[in-house]
Amino acid sequence: MSSESNVKLAIALSNSDLDLEELERETRNLLREIRDLDVESAELVAVTEIPETAKSVGGFLVGVLQAEVSIANFKKLLGFLSDRLGNKTIELEVEANGKKLKVKASSQQELTAAIEQAQKFIAGN
Repeated sequence: MSSESNVKLAIALSNSDLDLEELERETRNLLREIRDLDVESAELVAVTEIPETAKSVGGFLVGVLQAEVSIANFKKLLGFLSDRLGNKTIELEVEANGKKLKVKASSQQELTAAIEQAQKFIAGN
């Protein structure tokens, strides 16, 4: 499958109640769960350029991971994220066919709306 027909996602978790070590552990657990789904790839985001608000541990951005999934499995991954991250603050960046969509959510309702927006974005590409 060519990567042009895949959707790339960057998922950034933020939780002011967690210290860096706990946030890193939560991110790695989420990564492990995403890898169990039918995705092309999933990995932590290596530090290349650090945004002002980002923190890094061991060469990776804390709380940030990226995944690549086929369009066919995109909805399945979004459903998983909704179930797993419904009441957490996240930033989701979706890229397909050279276009990007970036949304933020901090509640189940906002995440549901963000997922609907992402699905419409992919459908429109």
